[in-house]
Amino acid sequence: MKKEIYQYSLEEVMKQTGTSDSGLTSQQAKEKLEKDGYNQLKEAPKKSSFQLFLETFKDAMVIVLLVVAIVQMFMGSYIESIVIFAVLMLNAVVSMIQTKKAEGSLEALKNLSAPDANIVRDGKEQSIPAKELVIGDIVILEAGDYVPADGRLIDAGSLKIDEGMLTGESVPVEKKVSDIEEEVPIGDRHNMVFSGTIVTYGRGQFVVTETGNHTQIGQVASLLENTDEQKTPLQKSLDIFSKKLSIAILILSLIILGVQLVRLFTGNHSGDMTTDIVNAFMFAVAVAVAAIPEALQSIVTIVLSIGTKKMASRHAIIRKLPAVETLGSTSIICTDKTGTLTQNKMTVLDYYLPNKQTGTFNDDPTSWSFDERRLIEVAVLANDAKTTEEGAKLGDPTEIALIDFSDANNQPFREIQNLSPRISELPFDSDRKLMSTLNTIDGELLMMTKGGPDIVFNRCTSALINGEVVPMTDDIIKDLQRQNEAFSNRALRVLAFAYKPMSQNELVIDDENDLIFAGLLAMIDPPRAEVVEAVSDAKSAGIKTVMITGDHKTTAVAIAREIGIFSDGDMALTGAELDALSEEELMTSLEKVSVYARVSPENKIRIVRAWQNNGNISAMTGDGVNDAPALKQADIGIAMGTGTDVAKDAAAMVLTDDNFASIVSAISVGRSVYDNIKKAIAYLFSGNLGAIIAIIFALIMGWSNPFTALQLLFINLVNDSIPAIALGMEKAEPSIMKYPPRNSKEGIFTGTTLSSVCYRGILIATVVIIAQWMGMQESAEMGVAMAFSTLIWSRTLQTLPARSNTQTALGAGLFTNKAAIGAIAFCSALYCITLIPQFKPIFSLPVGFDAGHVFTTIGLALIAIILMEVTKIIINKVQKNK
Repeated sequence: MKKEIYQYSLEEVMKQTGTSDSGLTSQQAKEKLEKDGYNQLKEAPKKSSFQLFLETFKDAMVIVLLVVAIVQMFMGSYIESIVIFAVLMLNAVVSMIQTKKAEGSLEALKNLSAPDANIVRDGKEQSIPAKELVIGDIVILEAGDYVPADGRLIDAGSLKIDEGMLTGESVPVEKKVSDIEEEVPIGDRHNMVFSGTIVTYGRGQFVVTETGNHTQIGQVASLLENTDEQKTPLQKSLDIFSKKLSIAILILSLIILGVQLVRLFTGNHSGDMTTDIVNAFMFAVAVAVAAIPEALQSIVTIVLSIGTKKMASRHAIIRKLPAVETLGSTSIICTDKTGTLTQNKMTVLDYYLPNKQTGTFNDDPTSWSFDERRLIEVAVLANDAKTTEEGAKLGDPTEIALIDFSDANNQPFREIQNLSPRISELPFDSDRKLMSTLNTIDGELLMMTKGGPDIVFNRCTSALINGEVVPMTDDIIKDLQRQNEAFSNRALRVLAFAYKPMSQNELVIDDENDLIFAGLLAMIDPPRAEVVEAVSDAKSAGIKTVMITGDHKTTAVAIAREIGIFSDGDMALTGAELDALSEEELMTSLEKVSVYARVSPENKIRIVRAWQNNGNISAMTGDGVNDAPALKQADIGIAMGTGTDVAKDAAAMVLTDDNFASIVSAISVGRSVYDNIKKAIAYLFSGNLGAIIAIIFALIMGWSNPFTALQLLFINLVNDSIPAIALGMEKAEPSIMKYPPRNSKEGIFTGTTLSSVCYRGILIATVVIIAQWMGMQESAEMGVAMAFSTLIWSRTLQTLPARSNTQTALGAGLFTNKAAIGAIAFCSALYCITLIPQFKPIFSLPVGFDAGHVFTTIGLALIAIILMEVTKIIINKVQKNK
């Protein structure tokens, strides 16, 4: 197996990169720059705005409508054509704008590159633009620097680097120059540094081994470019349905045209039939327009937009509209640990003194024992954390946790530091695993030391017990080791503290011996308080939560068990263990694995894809650069508000409060939005189906066409958009979070939606047919007028039963959705325009069509509506009695 660069010796690395301790020469750097290119990320060509605009016209229904609009324009129906064109153009523009906004992940990645780099070239230190770095350059790092490229360390002085953006770990990594022979994940490559990470402590030098797209960040960028965004279940369902509907409508229109032409040519007609043929063709076209809800895409977009406002009020910002609907069908939440389930803030959770005292400190510092005070003094003084004038805390997270612990126990760390100024220090070193400072406390010169427990244990010859310094015995050592192990089993990070009196004012390494042991402090990045309930709520709604983290397996499992993600019988895998599994083995164990630890970006994508291949709709949360590819691959990517711009740009949703509980709340809204979209679609197609059935029935019976072309277009104008949008504002059904996620393969017209469309469509068709028959008793023209009016009133009043598939309008609250009442009033007002004497001829309403006829059509429509509501009551009673 081929070794990677971190597994080679430093001498081999220097040889491979063609460099030396004095760095490259300017000529060597120039040649390499010409060969390898600049140290910056390359972007794949982006589609132009015009290309994105044109892509929106690939939809089958859009194509049919375009053809219809063009034909109508040639036939002289300019107004109808303009309306259709306007709706389609609006949809295309909105879609294009949304796509353009979503582009930006690579730009954010570029911004992570350091603008300048301090290097050794031609044997001397100099500063150059980071984009001009080449393989073999020697780069100098200091605290606060961004790492400008990937490289192998050649020198490390107490060097710590925050690699959370790549690994997800909350604690900076201690870097060493030593060789690594075995294969290890990114987080354990202690002799390497990676582009875009930040130096938090110490200094170092490294030789550049990769630049540009070949760096770890570059590989993330490549994953982003090669990751396909997923269509939502609704989009997939509507795409399939649109194609089928378009074909069916074309066939139906051709049949209607054929029947009318056969009647013309077989009837007793004499003279020029051009006008009749044109009318027949126009009517067939009008039927196509009437059957296709051209405002469907706009209505779906508007309803989704309404959902985004609801979610924004619950701390969830939607960047891509379809994400609202996708949330409603989410069955798996793959969540990062650090900063998502946890607070991303190391916190002291427990302590232990040699006298076996543990638990919590008294909140009154004046009552502390000498042992307690000494432990706090060592923790605060052997500490480089500090605060800014604005109160922000800077430094290593573990050291910040120590001063927070002092402050939380009403002993301000500043008071201790001010009373006991630092005289000398021995900085933390990854080889010693110790840090020591020399301070004056109550006139006594003391060395304060903190470090890894096993290291400190071995350096102590005494222990502080109940205010007295006693010899360190084997029993005391065993007790401390037992307690350290107990803390570790709880996934706590443990530090040990010791001190000793000094006589000189300058510390040397040999002073860190013969110490007096003061105690242990155990800390953790704790779970968010609300996460336990959120995970439980998700489980109740049939949603599984899976933790994916860069942390160690022991820590990850402990946190996952505490918050309810990991249960007995569940499995936890590391990235290395995952890599060893075949696809078949992964699919077999997929549902048992609740925790993935020490994972890479590729691992995250593989996990998400596995769940998708298993038929699940996956949500992926994250905040780092390493999360971005998986956020894009997931059905819905959820970024944290405090996360990187890269993660936000790749995500479909951003949580402004970084609160996992907000995801569950957003899922509730998502389910409600999807329900409302289905209600709007059912409303649209019920009315269209009623019209189609009435037309077919009239053709079969040999009656005249029940509607004119203009009437059908007017009905679409009046009844399609406003009521459907109003239904999008309906409040959530009471049981919205009491059932499991819907099957992602389930079509839009399944279950209650299909039965509602068919049943309501048949009822509407029935009353329309009755209305035409009643009108025909006076004249064919009156039959058309009655059918037209009844269809408008039926579709308008259908807004009420369409509000819920289980509740009646009265049961849901007649005025709880004021938009629905407003829509009914608006549609009624538009219909009344047709009754104005000057407009009657335009809409083919005979002069004799009066108030009596209008009230008759309203009555017929009400019969259909009442039957729709009564049916719900009967079905509910039957289901309750089962």
